[in-house]
Amino acid sequence: MEVMPVSDVLTKEQRHLNMSHIHGKDTKPEEIVKKYLFSKGYRYRKNDSRYPGRPDIVLPKYHTVIFVHGCFWHRHPGCTYAAIPSTNREFWQKKFDQNVARDKKVQGQLKADGWNIIVVWECEISRKSDRKERLQRLENEIRTAITGRETKKDENK
Repeated sequence: MEVMPVSDVLTKEQRHLNMSHIHGKDTKPEEIVKKYLFSKGYRYRKNDSRYPGRPDIVLPKYHTVIFVHGCFWHRHPGCTYAAIPSTNREFWQKKFDQNVARDKKVQGQLKADGWNIIVVWECEISRKSDRKERLQRLENEIRTAITGRETKKDENK
């Protein structure tokens, strides 16, 4: 049985207007991560425009930024959520390539400025069965970043 592509019920202008109102912040995956961090005593800033790429979560005290990436938009390698739509593939490929290049550039800028970068992928926390393990791993990554910064401080004395 062949699956036929579904045509859009909205006009191009209506679809553009709808999409322009979507501002990728305070997503459910981000809220899960923020709630966990707050419950563990971490205080953070969210979507802070003072930093390259407006990281989803900034932990200034620990000089760490966290990006909660959607697998589709940020092209999580090997993830089923990162499938390219079957229609208008050239457009989507260009869009995704630009997103990945921007992510790489932003992370490079942050690293050059001495920030620790942690990426949490949507698929890692979307299922409750995977969530607890990934959030614990996130806390370990933050602790490792803290330890690394303290070691560097000691070396510079």
